[in-house]
Amino acid sequence: MREGSTDLQSWLESFRRYRAGPAQILAFGFLTVILMGALLLSTPLASSGGESIGWVDALFTSTSAVCVTGLIVKDTPSDFSLFGQIVILSLIQIGGLGYAASATVLVVLLGMRISMRERLVMKEALNVLSTEGVVRLTKWILVMTLVVELAGTIILLLWFLPHHDWTRAFYLGLFHSISAFNNAGFTLFSDSLGGFRSDVVMNIVVAILIVMGGIGFVVYHELYRYKVRRELHHISVHSKLVLLVTAVTIVLGTLSIYLFESAGQAMAGLSTGEKWMASLFHAVSARTAGFTTMDLSSAFTFTLFFMILLMFVGGSPSSTGGGVKTTTLGITLAALWATIKGKRDVTLFRRRIPPGTIHRAFLLIFIAVIMVSVFTLVLLIVEGRGFMPTLFEVVSGLATVGLSTGDGGSLSLSALFSDFGKLVMVLAIFIGRLGPLTIGIGAFQSLQRERLRFPEEKVIIG
Repeated sequence: MREGSTDLQSWLESFRRYRAGPAQILAFGFLTVILMGALLLSTPLASSGGESIGWVDALFTSTSAVCVTGLIVKDTPSDFSLFGQIVILSLIQIGGLGYAASATVLVVLLGMRISMRERLVMKEALNVLSTEGVVRLTKWILVMTLVVELAGTIILLLWFLPHHDWTRAFYLGLFHSISAFNNAGFTLFSDSLGGFRSDVVMNIVVAILIVMGGIGFVVYHELYRYKVRRELHHISVHSKLVLLVTAVTIVLGTLSIYLFESAGQAMAGLSTGEKWMASLFHAVSARTAGFTTMDLSSAFTFTLFFMILLMFVGGSPSSTGGGVKTTTLGITLAALWATIKGKRDVTLFRRRIPPGTIHRAFLLIFIAVIMVSVFTLVLLIVEGRGFMPTLFEVVSGLATVGLSTGDGGSLSLSALFSDFGKLVMVLAIFIGRLGPLTIGIGAFQSLQRERLRFPEEKVIIG
């Protein structure tokens, strides 16, 4: 009896002394918000029919909203009540800002002091290099988010107003502005934005909000300090790389989608100008947002494969987007080019990139490929759906995008999965939101110097 009591005391003492790291606190925070959201969405009050949608579907929806993904197993406008839709919108806002940033805003508003440990969690959540100025950056992020979302709401309100009363127009504008800026992909229309495929204003406004949300708050803050405050003498390599890769992927994506799909069924009935607009919209949305104006189930396989590549890249660090990030792609391509040219150093914009950053960029891509392969294999075995639709769904979940080839109706392919398959996708979405984020942070942490180095020896590869 004494021995068991001693073991218990020892375990309790170890538990008391245990201090979770920033990444663990961040994951636990997101998980807590997801579970709270699932609890609210599982209540009859959240359902339009007055009956619970079930725990698994509630958990899937909550995870998709908090992780700003947009994959749906229940139709947002028809299956959820106004209360349920407001819960989803709140989860999107918390998830887009980030659990740590949202908590920090609350702490600041309450006038409480932020400890160094809390600053480390914020650094992890915002994907920045140091804790210096992280509280100031968080406040700036909140202001920018509110300003951009308010501007989007006003524009969309005025656009919806001729067709709806003030209350409905405001609600539609607010919901889609928040969803677009946070790259969430949720809409209050059963066909996503299919009814607006020829609407220039809706396409352009939503696309701009998506791009602004996916570029990254750090870039905006730096541009503000450089152009407005004149506090910086030059733009960092990080910001230049983000802007360059973002522009290249959008242009390349637009050209490729138009080339692949303009003669296909997905764009049938559109004029040449509307086809270009649809191509641009999906080049933007495929990188991280998940809105769609065309039926992807009728798209060509090579179009879907190219969109998978765009989803895999995703947004930029410290943004509302997912994927392996634009900077990871840029650094990897620069390293490959330097290797091909036989150069010792990898340089971008006349600056040398640290070897540790390069190694971690390749590691991040490798881990992402492994995760895509494992989740796709599991779902192929369990669900038995087609390879391309399953692969598309998995990448969309892991990259927190939200695009899907669909269930034949208004829902994502995941709606056809069993409860086990849905839970697999929940795990994929959760890992996709936190995994690349925390791995990306590790890419900028200083390497620990090893005290012992073994002799070097070459190995034949290739």
